[in-house]
Amino acid sequence: MTSTKTPRSGSLARIIARMSVVAGMIASIAFPLLAQDGAGPVPSNAEARSYGGGWDCALEYRVDGVECLEIAIPENAYATGQRYGAGWACRRGYEEVSGTSCKPIPVPANAFLRSSGYDWQCERGYQQDREACVPIVLPEHAYLTNGGPGRGWACDRGYSATSEACIPIAVPANGYLTNSDYGAEWACERGFFAFDGRCAPVALPGNAFLDPDGHGPGWRCERGYEPRNNLCAAIVLPANAHLDRSGNRWRCDRSFQHSNGECVLGR
Repeated sequence: MTSTKTPRSGSLARIIARMSVVAGMIASIAFPLLAQDGAGPVPSNAEARSYGGGWDCALEYRVDGVECLEIAIPENAYATGQRYGAGWACRRGYEEVSGTSCKPIPVPANAFLRSSGYDWQCERGYQQDREACVPIVLPEHAYLTNGGPGRGWACDRGYSATSEACIPIAVPANGYLTNSDYGAEWACERGFFAFDGRCAPVALPGNAFLDPDGHGPGWRCERGYEPRNNLCAAIVLPANAHLDRSGNRWRCDRSFQHSNGECVLGR
């Protein structure tokens, strides 16, 4: 028969002791990790979560192992409740200094704090010059704009801006202001085209009409005519051809190809 040996009482005690040490080591390692996640008994300055399990530190405290330690919040700052970072931020109108304090944002005269609370902006009629707001010198025939980069003003309609003044725009006869900030300041009325600083009348040939697009000579040929030597010549359609979409050119019918001014059957 095979006999089964029973451990002696001393050996059994040593085994139990070793198991207790190992369990303690496991608990010492695991419990802080659980505490970091808000698990385990609720410490002081903490609150149990309203859903799920575990706990969270109060607003002005931060978890440290199994405890909630108070955050050193400087004057003119507030607790953010975030687990990472400083745990606090400066109030509106203050800026952080070396990660330890909050100092007032210096707002110069004739300026106001932006809605973000972290910068300032000059009042209307003033523009920023380094750390100050200086008055905008408004020339004659100008008005204040909404601020931002630039001179802070724009010229009235009919005037163009130089570095410090608004000068009248010379619009020729049969022309009008474009009101454009870029490009040409004036354009010619319908039936005229810009030439040498003036608006010259469009010489309209027969079988033509004024071009509403205002490009080229200022006119286009009627359908069935093509521009030739500043005139509109009648288009002679070869056999098996038709006018294209523009009406001023022709193309061969389907299955025919253009060859020497004629439309021949394709191979």
